Amino acid sequence: MEKFTKLGLTKELTDVFRQFGFKEPSEIQEKAIPLALAGRDIIGGAMTGSGKTLVFASTIIENLKPNGKIQALILTPTRELAEQVATSIRNFGKNKRLNVLAVYGGMNINSQIRELHSTDVLVATPGRLIDHLNRRTLRLDGIKFLVLDEVDRMFDMGFRRDVETIIHECPNKRQTMLFSATISPEIDYLSKKYTSNPVEVSVKSHVDASKLKQVYYDVPDYQKFSLLVTLLKNENADLVMVFCNTRRNVDFIANNLISLGINAKAIHGGIEQNKRIKVLDDFHKRGLGVLVCTDVASRGLDIKGVSHVYNYEVPSDSKDYIHRIGRTARAGKEGKAITILASRDYENFNNLLSSGETNITSEELPEIKMVRVILDSGRRNRFSGRVNSRDGGRDPSRGNRRPNSRNSGRRPRR
Repeated sequence: MEKFTKLGLTKELTDVFRQFGFKEPSEIQEKAIPLALAGRDIIGGAMTGSGKTLVFASTIIENLKPNGKIQALILTPTRELAEQVATSIRNFGKNKRLNVLAVYGGMNINSQIRELHSTDVLVATPGRLIDHLNRRTLRLDGIKFLVLDEVDRMFDMGFRRDVETIIHECPNKRQTMLFSATISPEIDYLSKKYTSNPVEVSVKSHVDASKLKQVYYDVPDYQKFSLLVTLLKNENADLVMVFCNTRRNVDFIANNLISLGINAKAIHGGIEQNKRIKVLDDFHKRGLGVLVCTDVASRGLDIKGVSHVYNYEVPSDSKDYIHRIGRTARAGKEGKAITILASRDYENFNNLLSSGETNITSEELPEIKMVRVILDSGRRNRFSGRVNSRDGGRDPSRGNRRPNSRNSGRRPRR
């Protein structure tokens, strides 16, 4: 733990880090913690899993004393990330006895209001925090530390105006730390407007490209789910994440995997928060083998031990693809990202290839054992991926809408 101490952290805090298995600082921690402890505003270019949470958490813990007033505010794009950050600060700051509260939608607002009266560190999603500000149930005029975590995702989700409104409620005299996977012109503008003489700290990806294998399979629509099942059963995997573009498809995939005896669970914004927390806890503790999720629900979550990432559907934004595959091949371990294509995916996949942000190769199809799927009505269909017109609709595994682009039916360019 000597390396952490050399960064300027107290022995009391580094001893806590040791208890939680931290041995030496990551690149972002080594570069940013001394600056943060010196009171500098920071613009951090770092992805999920880089260790950025420890940067602002350690700075807040070292500088605050509990007084029952909100002294630090951390904004996150999703509920899951808010809960994860709050838990980390509680754990690392247990000797300081700081009161840490996570505030987000989907939870009872009255209980949040009661707890706000004794909160030292507030972790919040923008929408719920705006709700509290409108109700006048909290004040931010005592903020000493403002952290914007995954700010690129907050902007992608349409929270830019909310974020700026919240910043205006904070005092001008504060320390601001902003973290983003990429520093776009929009984020650069935000940093220049709301920080004071910031230091920009960027780190290389924590994903080892030499250990990440990216492949895709091109299959007819009706074989898509059966191929997923075949691969899940034949690949030698640790933890697995399966990504879909919609909540409906997440439920469809998870329910059908469970019906086939595969240890899977779904997570998306439509699932009750306490159930989502339980699913994530099971996945972290390896009580669950396959997590089926949307991009929004999984964004920012630091999950260790993921060996395989499946793109059951190709995202429309190449940045989401990069975030997905960045879940594996971490900490020197090998990982595999598998994309399952059908005709509906060609447009998004060709756009991904055109972006030049990936190195993905075609893979020969294995022998696929066809499986029956459970439709929304509860009836079983003979083939995976096909619903007869008389059944009243299309299979969710094929998506919700036919692409309009004239290129959408083209096979991937190789």
